[in-house]
Amino acid sequence: MPYFDAASSAPPHPVARQALLAALDEGWGDPARLYREGRRARLLLDAARQTAADAVGCRPDELVFTASGTRAVHQGIAGALAGRRRVGRRLVVSAVEHSSVLHAATAHTVAGGTVTEVGVDRTGRVASTAYADALRGAAEPVALACLQSANHEVGTEQPVADVAEVCRGAGVPLLVDAAQSLGWGRVEGGWSLLTASAHKWGGPAGVGLLVVRKGVRFAPRGPVDERESGRSAGFENIPAIVAAAASLRAVREEAESEALRLRGLVDRVRTRVPELVPDVEVVGDPTRRLPHLVTFSCLYVDGESLLHGLDRAEFAVSSGSSCTSSTLTPSHVLRAMGVLSEGNVRVSLPVGTAEADVERFLDLLPGIVSAVRARLGAPTGRESTSVRGPRADGAAPSGVADAPGAQSSAAADAAGGGAEDEGGARRDGGAGAGGGAESGGGAGAGADAREEAPALTVDALGKRCPLPVIELAKVIEDVPVGAVVAVLADDDAARLDIPAWCDMRGQEYVGERAARRGAAYWVRRR
Repeated sequence: MPYFDAASSAPPHPVARQALLAALDEGWGDPARLYREGRRARLLLDAARQTAADAVGCRPDELVFTASGTRAVHQGIAGALAGRRRVGRRLVVSAVEHSSVLHAATAHTVAGGTVTEVGVDRTGRVASTAYADALRGAAEPVALACLQSANHEVGTEQPVADVAEVCRGAGVPLLVDAAQSLGWGRVEGGWSLLTASAHKWGGPAGVGLLVVRKGVRFAPRGPVDERESGRSAGFENIPAIVAAAASLRAVREEAESEALRLRGLVDRVRTRVPELVPDVEVVGDPTRRLPHLVTFSCLYVDGESLLHGLDRAEFAVSSGSSCTSSTLTPSHVLRAMGVLSEGNVRVSLPVGTAEADVERFLDLLPGIVSAVRARLGAPTGRESTSVRGPRADGAAPSGVADAPGAQSSAAADAAGGGAEDEGGARRDGGAGAGGGAESGGGAGAGADAREEAPALTVDALGKRCPLPVIELAKVIEDVPVGAVVAVLADDDAARLDIPAWCDMRGQEYVGERAARRGAAYWVRRR
């Protein structure tokens, strides 16, 4: 079964297995003891630390091993914030950081700190100037900034060196989450702290790296002991640490040639998927990206069904679509980028991926997507792409609320500009009242829309994406050019997917309006 989910966890490298088995025989002793078994364990631990430090580009005494990459992130952020607590309590992160960073930021907020989130462009990339603005414009001094080296969902590489220079000029340490990129090469630039996770490069799970440069203020949080310079408490798992370091050295030796080969396969996927499957958006930076990862979203498809279809075809991939998440919310990365989230597929090729497996994936994908769209009743052929005039009989299409004159509850809700509170007062229907970010038409278009009523209202309440988008696609050409269709939806993914559909289909997204349930998304036919 082709495994295309290396970004979640890479298959164990053969060197990792060999090193693990050897270290189980030699490295089971306590490295803090002076007898023979302890000395053997200490030699293995010190050698692994030197190997990992060489790969990172730091001093061995700056690097400690942790129980996981997530623990490295949490300990690194907490320790850096505590070390600079007299400077300030503000933390700066990007909007597309790994959840471990965002969870640490939430914990910091709960503890009384403040967090500034830096946005990204549609490729998922931050601008160093945005970090500069966040550092200069903070209401209080910034204690720490965080930035991933490359994104785990879309593969976009971040301008770490530029941001590190900005942070250095402001006197703020920068923590870099290098989990996705360290297997491919060093993280350049003047960063202050770095974290990584061994299972991302083919090492064993349960081993993380935390690097704290000399001169960076750092105060470990929680109970500490004498292990790992007091920065990571507990008995070291020496066999796993040895396997992690040995596999990191091995993948680095292969990195240049394998990156070139995998980049060619990924380029093939990026080019051919939009050719083979209609209505697809390939997301992430097309050039400044990891060599093995590509992400795309398929219109009119739910991610869970797509993943199940690929699994039945014996392909293991992952998704950022809301329907594949236990929380039923879209990926925070795709949301920050403002791109289509439905039918999302992330393909991340492990080292050694065969070209034949990629070709088979490309051969099978169109049929799997078509089958999912057919089951959902998605528009196809002429219905999906043509431009039609309004219906001659003036009737509303099936599944759609009447036009405003009929004053159905759905139409009234969409056209009324808001919902009534318990006392019967109207709430303003602007985007701000709904609590959601407005895109496309912007605030001005939303204000103009208050003077008109939707020609049609699609009642998609209780339906999960992509169904609200599918219903919109079926009726948009049944209204005159310039008329508005309102989509009532209570699925959070609609906030992303309806504007993205407008971009892909050449329609105008007017904005979001408050409604009694969910929100009303207004789209003007062009």
